[in-house]
Amino acid sequence: MERVGQPGDGDERGILLGWLGFHRDALRAKCDGLDAQQLVTRAVVPSALSLLGIVRHMAEMERAYGVWALGPKAELEWVWGQYTDDGSEWDFDVDASMVDASMAAWERERTAHDELIARHTSLDDIGPASGMSLRWNLQKLVGEYARHNGHADLIREALDGRTGE
Repeated sequence: MERVGQPGDGDERGILLGWLGFHRDALRAKCDGLDAQQLVTRAVVPSALSLLGIVRHMAEMERAYGVWALGPKAELEWVWGQYTDDGSEWDFDVDASMVDASMAAWERERTAHDELIARHTSLDDIGPASGMSLRWNLQKLVGEYARHNGHADLIREALDGRTGE
């Protein structure tokens, strides 16, 4: 499988979008070739963290720092439902029946985010909903992917020994 490589040097926008593409693809690669049961295997008890949980969480992050942040001013509606202090973690609480819908939602959020990014010519553009710049939102999202790709790498290695970026 061909992978998206690390971006070379260049302008700030190209570098940010390059790292976003790299990290999105890294998570896709961590999930590639696994069956539904492997995708929902928890990292360690009692953690709910799994590869599918990370995919669902990143769909939420694409929404929060992209689709919602750059879209019209509105209340944030999470992909998987509203979170409460004592409630379920809708993104991480998963089972094997959720694989197809979860992967499709992640794809939809990435596509919608990319369409909004393309509408903004400057990294200084302020997202109407979040009040933060495109630059800030992209950097925050790249950081979320980088953090969780580290988790995904460890989970994948525990599943079948496969490592790599």
